[in-house]
Amino acid sequence: MLWVPFLLVTWAAAAVSCARLCLAAVEAAQPPAGRSAADRERDRDRELSLYEAAFLAGGPQRVTDLALVSMHRRRRLWLAHTGWATVVDDDPEGADDVERSVIGAIGPDGQSRIAAVRAGASAADAVRALADRLVASGLAVPECSRSAITAALRGVRRAAVLTVVLAAATALLLPAGHAPDARALTWFALPLVLTLGCLVIARVEVHPYTRWASPAGQSLLTKVSRRDPLAAVAIGGVRALHDPALRAALMPGQRGGR
Repeated sequence: MLWVPFLLVTWAAAAVSCARLCLAAVEAAQPPAGRSAADRERDRDRELSLYEAAFLAGGPQRVTDLALVSMHRRRRLWLAHTGWATVVDDDPEGADDVERSVIGAIGPDGQSRIAAVRAGASAADAVRALADRLVASGLAVPECSRSAITAALRGVRRAAVLTVVLAAATALLLPAGHAPDARALTWFALPLVLTLGCLVIARVEVHPYTRWASPAGQSLLTKVSRRDPLAAVAIGGVRALHDPALRAALMPGQRGGR
């Protein structure tokens, strides 16, 4: 009966990990505090700005990429295929807070690596304020909720793997007379079914909360037209760019910017 403690460990791991995932999912599904039902309904029916669409589709870096492409198209910046961003305007001044954050990330020399500009502008106050507004309106998933669900999903996957490993170990490594027989091994199937079933359900019910946009935000994203090249970048990222040189500048190390 030396296999019984191993069985108890698998049950405990499965129960704790699945309970943790359920709690994280319930927490993520809670409506934002301080918002009435009428406010949330109004937010679900409004039109997204390009920056809002970019954040919901790809997070802070997508917002920065959108600003970089927009400024490049207006000849305010030059994005070289070598990975450098250069201010080409004699009197640089961004059209909004995000563009001003990009210029600030480039620095007083007027030139910087695009990767450094991305990192600096993505963490700027303008992008954080945009994220806070979207979270408050219920269109974006809070960072803490997304992280909690991602960690909980990893825990359930590890519990499933642990069940298989311990079942194999007890069957193959324990001495004769202490190893479980075929009938006893079926008890290990219970935590395995629990964890795998939880992952299947999470794929449908919980997976939306691992993205930047909440279900309400994802619904609004489907209404954004991609006919505008900037809207296509906001939704699809830099891969939506038709200019191979610009794709190469924003996607270094990938041949042809693909």
